[in-house]
Amino acid sequence: MQESLNLSLKNGPSMKDYKIADHKVSIDFISDNASEELLPNFVPFIHIGNEEPVLRVSVTDDWHWQDEAKEIGQFDVGGCNHGVYRTTDGGYQFEAYDPGNHLCSRMQSSPDFKHCYVKIYDGTPIQRKFGLNNCMMMAFAFATATLDTILIHSSVIRCDGKGYLMTAPSGTGKSTHTHLWYTTIPGCDLMNDDNPIIRIIDGQAIVYGSPWSGKTPCYRNIQAPIGGIVRIEQYPQNIIRRLRPIEAFAVLLPACSTMKWDARTYNGICDSITKFIETCNIWELKCLPNDEAAILCHDTISKESNT
Repeated sequence: MQESLNLSLKNGPSMKDYKIADHKVSIDFISDNASEELLPNFVPFIHIGNEEPVLRVSVTDDWHWQDEAKEIGQFDVGGCNHGVYRTTDGGYQFEAYDPGNHLCSRMQSSPDFKHCYVKIYDGTPIQRKFGLNNCMMMAFAFATATLDTILIHSSVIRCDGKGYLMTAPSGTGKSTHTHLWYTTIPGCDLMNDDNPIIRIIDGQAIVYGSPWSGKTPCYRNIQAPIGGIVRIEQYPQNIIRRLRPIEAFAVLLPACSTMKWDARTYNGICDSITKFIETCNIWELKCLPNDEAAILCHDTISKESNT
């Protein structure tokens, strides 16, 4: 598989390069029903450079789905069902379904996720965009899992040059809280509202905008040092405390895109989380959805990040 994929990924008019969290990603739009127009959210990340990509993706119908692949399970991604299978060469296969249970795409990867095939199925433009975006998000997360890079489910606000991440289960209020920062605290801007990327570079924790931002179209190719990570929990009053390392690990792991059944990616994510805990502060905010909660959070964690 890897050899044929390398052949199909020679530079040509259908090849597009992107820089996401300072990682180069190359996509070859070979299939007649696939083009860069399916990824308008990737436009801010277009890149021109000769460095080797960490991930190569070929969007084509010319590959073989292994019916003999072992099903590992079905899992939920944002309310949508995805199937995952282990191929005979140690790689993976994925099926992505939309909320209406329409099969939007399939992907097959090399064992290290550095090379992937993606097939987009017929459907509405929204369904085809959904299928390709979900495959790209999974491929990126797993290809960079051993590179001190994490795709994390959170909303991130930038204030005074630093990024502050709010994480919580869907529907808990992380987007509401970042919006309160934006409307209450001067000098704030939204970096990403659902899936920013965090990295450790030269011992410093950095947060990046990404092409994936949930329901909020915030696709910004920007970065900032991390000022803090906050777990949001609804509560009848506003209380904030810094988490102990073991508590911080338990908060961050479920928020990260990983595969527990794959030792390479899972161990990579766990190692990266440990480095983040050693580098930046992790907080728990129990709060009401009001201005006072945003002010308490900002004043507490920004003071700590500046000391």
